Amino acid sequence: MEDFVFTSESVTEGHPDKLCDQISDSILDSYLLADPFSRLDAECAVAKGILFLAVRFASRATIDAPMVARQAIRRAGYGNGDDEDGFTAANCHIMTSLTEVGGAYREIDETMLDDAGIDAIAADNQVTQFGYACTQTAALMPLPVWLAHKLARRIATVRLTRQLGYLAPDGKIQVAVEYRNRRPHRIHSVTITAAVDPRHAPSLKELEANLVDLAVKPVFEDELIRPDNATRIFVNPGGLLFTGGPEMHAGLTGRKNAIDTYGEYSRHSGAALSGKDPSRIDRISAYAARYAAKNVVAAGLAEECELQLSYTIGMAQPVSLRVQTFGTGRIADEEIAKRLQAAFEFRPAGIIAEFNLRRLPALFRGRFYSRLAAYGHIGRMDIGLPWERIDKVPALRD
Repeated sequence: MEDFVFTSESVTEGHPDKLCDQISDSILDSYLLADPFSRLDAECAVAKGILFLAVRFASRATIDAPMVARQAIRRAGYGNGDDEDGFTAANCHIMTSLTEVGGAYREIDETMLDDAGIDAIAADNQVTQFGYACTQTAALMPLPVWLAHKLARRIATVRLTRQLGYLAPDGKIQVAVEYRNRRPHRIHSVTITAAVDPRHAPSLKELEANLVDLAVKPVFEDELIRPDNATRIFVNPGGLLFTGGPEMHAGLTGRKNAIDTYGEYSRHSGAALSGKDPSRIDRISAYAARYAAKNVVAAGLAEECELQLSYTIGMAQPVSLRVQTFGTGRIADEEIAKRLQAAFEFRPAGIIAEFNLRRLPALFRGRFYSRLAAYGHIGRMDIGLPWERIDKVPALRD
């Protein structure tokens, strides 16, 4: 189909699933800041009044995981001193399962390894991961998820700057884009569900007017495709949502993979990204695949590129590298794949070294992975992500 409507969603940092992602990655940041060679799996579940942490680790560092979790909850907007009712950093009950994994600690600096050393470190898991890029936006991301993230961030800004003091941290945004000939043509619809403080709740009509004026209109000001007279804009179509967050619905680490990647416009793995240290191939291969696909499109070799990487336990190189350009390639997909294999590093230790993944928390003042946990791991132009560089363009063209 060349003509279709596609929807993608984003959520604010106060959504319970994203809250869990931020907590898991905040714990990762803390371990890597204290010991860059830490091995870690951190998962989180949250519901009304209760937060459960399951952390398996091998590290020389000692981290107060509940304290780190409470700091992340506070940053997300729950418990800033304004109100001690409901779910807050101060009053939620935290249950922990902390397991130190004996024998798993290895102090290996991948940036110091030669080619043989990199090849000797095999993938620790099986995964098929995807990377994608297209010419729909300046960030080379699909337009629906790009707009959904922009709206989610704008609504969070409106809340944090107290322009709308009644907004609560939880929110969900969906953007539907109409495509013609596989290119974005118009904005079909925009749906916003924003939680509000029940003590200062506006009317539904007032909420709609305020969010359209302060969020929707500013977001689309610099976009080439904007809502038109036929675009339908829905604000809280189910009625006012009081409080939201863990008081209303549960959350779990890794449940928003589409939001973390391409808004389902491209395929993505079922593996969660948050809460895993850089040795986990199911996380870092998503970054390597995006890096490669973005450089293919930036080099002008295709208008769309989806890269599939498949890994098996015990081998360093991916067992499969497959490129699909959906008929937009300037050269054959097989030739693009050959150029990617020659120009990019897809082995686990090589990816860690390429992006300096163990030391990014120290370079970003103690918070790197936790910043990815809301508004996407891919396509971010506000952080300076190493996998968003387009420095391999000359190599691919040659």
